[in-house]
Amino acid sequence: MLQELRDLQKKSGAILTEDGNIVESFGNDSQGFKSSYNDVVICDRSHWGLLKLTGSDRLRFLHNQTTNNINSLQPGQLCDTVFVNSTGRTLDLVTAYVTEDSVILLVSPNRQKFLYDWMDRYIFPMDKVEISDISDKNAVFTIIGKEANTKLNQWDIANNSITELSTNQHNFVTTNDEKIIIGYGTGLKLPGYTLIVPENQAKIVWETMINLGIMPIGDCVWEQLRIKQGRPYPDQELTEDYNPLETGLWSTISFDKGCYIGQETIARLNTYQGVKQRLWGVKLNQPVKAGNTVILDDKKVGILTSSIQLEDEYIGLAYVKTKAGGEGLNVTIGDSIGQLMSVPFLSHEYYQPEAK
Repeated sequence: MLQELRDLQKKSGAILTEDGNIVESFGNDSQGFKSSYNDVVICDRSHWGLLKLTGSDRLRFLHNQTTNNINSLQPGQLCDTVFVNSTGRTLDLVTAYVTEDSVILLVSPNRQKFLYDWMDRYIFPMDKVEISDISDKNAVFTIIGKEANTKLNQWDIANNSITELSTNQHNFVTTNDEKIIIGYGTGLKLPGYTLIVPENQAKIVWETMINLGIMPIGDCVWEQLRIKQGRPYPDQELTEDYNPLETGLWSTISFDKGCYIGQETIARLNTYQGVKQRLWGVKLNQPVKAGNTVILDDKKVGILTSSIQLEDEYIGLAYVKTKAGGEGLNVTIGDSIGQLMSVPFLSHEYYQPEAK
């Protein structure tokens, strides 16, 4: 496990959950949130899941299971993709890292067993693909902020592995004969990188990042950032009540790739512009709990799925019926007045195929 890492973090003031699996805070939440935009921070996401697909059919298999064009990916590339059920409803948003001999999936917390079992049921005797859960064998660190590139390039093993990376790419660096994946992106539409680190190197890498002057943040700040940026989360925005078009995950969907589980429903919704509700950010004038209904002209038009306070600002995420309106719409949620706003992570543009 990651006991050495946890001991080091606790010496730095980390507050952990009761089971010790999640770093909730370093007691610097306000400054950590600001530094995520103005400087650079590091967040321990080791409680997220990691699944590894091997075998010669691994790309084809994942291609048929999720929404993005996995078959087009080459080693060293990555992408976000969505697992959906047969009716196109959302199971999870994951990031796929393609290597020479595997695909590694970074999945949401507490989703690895569900997705492992989900994929396993679709593996047939002739399929050359194997799935393994490598969550406990690795740590996951995300470095966020406009100074991430500058700081990581001071890491003596990074060489040109950072500066050469661009969108949808990852690379390896080696320390003590162990390979570390450095992937472009933070999962938040903020600048930065995500590191997948072998367990026995986790303490060393974390300590190195702190010594480079990168501020540690806990999961509380991650939650603030993900709502501010609009990243959907399981059991809140990512549920089987919604499809990825409603959620605003258009960038994770290939409409040209052919058949996959749930493809027919998703394609039809795009073709006939049939998305009935959409996920929006919402600015609130006072705190209100998730689960409250969104009201317009005394009628229910949606539901608040997440909410949080950022000093004197109150924001949330809410599904709202398309016919009710979109950005700028004023609504009532509980005792609060809200205004819908766009958020960086989500988009709501219908796909238009190129004319042949």
